[in-house]
Amino acid sequence: KDVDVDNLDMIVLPGGWGGTLALCDDETVQNILKIMDKKGKNIGAICAAPLALERAGVLKHNYTCYPTIEEQIRKDGFDETKMVVQDGNIMTSRGPATAICFALQIVKKLKGESVYKDVKGGLLADFCE
Repeated sequence: KDVDVDNLDMIVLPGGWGGTLALCDDETVQNILKIMDKKGKNIGAICAAPLALERAGVLKHNYTCYPTIEEQIRKDGFDETKMVVQDGNIMTSRGPATAICFALQIVKKLKGESVYKDVKGGLLADFCE
């Protein structure tokens, strides 16, 4: 409850079904998401966690998530072909196997192209976009 969103560069919600449901139901988390979105701050969610973004009303049109979760969000705007989808200030990813690509996109967003390329090369993550 004491989080000052002005001091945050980004908030990233982890996946997992139990954790996602807790994030959906937590009033503090939901309020932080709304405030951050209103301020245009970066928000990320992976696996099932885009459902928590939808519940907060901050998920943009284009997104991805763990397969079948889109049925609880909406099919319109869901992209099952990309490991990471960026729409405005919202970044989403599919699940455990896409976590490295998701993390790299976070690095790119927060630290820039040069650092992104260095980290990506060091990880041998040529499979990430």
